[in-house]
Amino acid sequence: MNTDRYAHLLKYVLKPGRYTGGELNEIVKDKDKAEVRFCFCFPDTYEIGMSNLGMRILTAVLNNSDYCYCERAFAPWIDMEEQLRKSQTPLFSLESGDPLGQFDIIGFTLQYELSYTNVLNMLDLSGIPLYSTERGDSLDNYPLIIGGGPCTCNPEPLADFFDVILIGEGEEAIIELTDLYRECKKNGLKKSEFLRKAAQIEGWYVPSLYEVIYNDNRTIKGVEPLYSDVPKRIKKRIIKDLDKVFFPVKPIIPFIEVVHDRVILEVFRGCTRGCRFCQAGMVYRPYREKSAEVLNQCALDSVENSGYDEISLSSLSISDYKQLDKLIDKLLTWTDDKKIGISLPSMRIDAFYEQLMEKVMSVRKSGLTFAPEAGTQRLRDVINKNITEEDIMSACRKAFDGGRDSLKLYFMNGLPTETDEDILGIASLAQKIVDEFYSAKRPKRGVDVTISVSCFVPKPFTPFQWEPQDSLNEMQRKQKLLREAIRTKKISYKYHDAKISQLEAVFAKGDRRLSKALAEAVKVGQRFDGWDELFNYEKWMQIFENTNINPEFYANRRISFDETLAWDHIDIGVTKKFLLNEVEKAYNEVVTPDCRTGCSGCGAKCVINHA
Repeated sequence: MNTDRYAHLLKYVLKPGRYTGGELNEIVKDKDKAEVRFCFCFPDTYEIGMSNLGMRILTAVLNNSDYCYCERAFAPWIDMEEQLRKSQTPLFSLESGDPLGQFDIIGFTLQYELSYTNVLNMLDLSGIPLYSTERGDSLDNYPLIIGGGPCTCNPEPLADFFDVILIGEGEEAIIELTDLYRECKKNGLKKSEFLRKAAQIEGWYVPSLYEVIYNDNRTIKGVEPLYSDVPKRIKKRIIKDLDKVFFPVKPIIPFIEVVHDRVILEVFRGCTRGCRFCQAGMVYRPYREKSAEVLNQCALDSVENSGYDEISLSSLSISDYKQLDKLIDKLLTWTDDKKIGISLPSMRIDAFYEQLMEKVMSVRKSGLTFAPEAGTQRLRDVINKNITEEDIMSACRKAFDGGRDSLKLYFMNGLPTETDEDILGIASLAQKIVDEFYSAKRPKRGVDVTISVSCFVPKPFTPFQWEPQDSLNEMQRKQKLLREAIRTKKISYKYHDAKISQLEAVFAKGDRRLSKALAEAVKVGQRFDGWDELFNYEKWMQIFENTNINPEFYANRRISFDETLAWDHIDIGVTKKFLLNEVEKAYNEVVTPDCRTGCSGCGAKCVINHA
């Protein structure tokens, strides 16, 4: 930790602990001996970034390399940005306090479309030109700007700003790229020569080596490589054996409270369920598990090295883990004595059972959340949720019988084929759950059922990628309809800002033409667009008007099945043929069974022992 350059600014900001570094388990190396200096940037606040498991893993992977020193930087909050600009102090890393412009490589993790302005703002605060074409052809002039994370399923809105973008999983690919960078810089190669070589590494996409061709009607005709040795499609990178992949067991312990202040264990990757709205369930395939033995040892080492008193078992649907009972039993052999809690944040409704709940509640109760997603059986079949109302009621009954008196339920509005009856079904289902609590003799305390309703955002590589999002007025009308249908204070209703969801859809399905809107947004002060208190819808509409962009073209237009998509040159594993088959089944209200009962032929080539 070196705060000499900016210590005088800390007294002016609300949370100085966001910027000081020096935490327990912080990795410090001799920067002068590092052949490659890497700064891992999270384009949101410290509290959110330090809770991100991907950041924990990749910074540790890079620092596990002898020649690389990886430091951290986060998007400064408004108060710190004001001080940086006023004092003309460039954005800095936490470990050394050096300006980001002094690093060899700057890597951004792209977790959320509405963090894109933060990415560009961090570059601007560092004195680094936004567009890759403005950064010259020398590896010495400016840092190499790279990106990765779930949003790279459609990297096109950011393509003009990045030198290289990773499609898929990074533990191996990031080392291969830094190896190549070290070799090219040592041999005096130009950046353009490095980029041609980087394009040969599986998973790495070099946007400048591709040309986007448009039709007269503003749709995309094609995305073509500029050279014959550049792959026509970029294949997603995957880790085949999760037991052998590096996992950090010395988590950095923040000085301030962060969103997820606990040990996080990634139990498996992928999903076998196939919910048709869910991008993560499609793009994280194939399904792969870690063994209970490896997970238990990682948990034990992490607790010993951190002092955390909670372990979170994290995956898309933790109850699908084949060794879940075995893992819980192994953990309980030592967590009970140490008073360590175990949380299961993603339980499937149809896989929730009382004995497991009793086990994990032995130390403390954690929040219980279910995700019916839709209020009627018809719509649950459309989205392939594969649960019935009886499954939902049975899970809630077991939770109440186990001593719970509060539940949280996730739903969406605006799903394809949705009617007002489906919206009213959310209120009806919530009321049935309240009635279930009072139908049996239970402690006299009341029940609280919270329904959290987000707006549907069509995402790339899902069966609903061709679907339009509801108009803003329609999303807001449905929100009002549901609010008026709730007649009891036992039900708490929370909903997302429909304007934010519309902007998310624009950038989720957008193309390179959006780059000028993003650059303009940074100029006029847009950042932290996912934060309600800072989001400015009217300013965004003005930005789109100024840059000749129609947001409805991206968010609210039904895309024809034969149209070239902005992300068609990305090979995520799941085939378009499978997605087309799934959307047809959705229109016919036909469900696709769990992959564990038989392969659905998605193209991801999972290796699963079918039931």
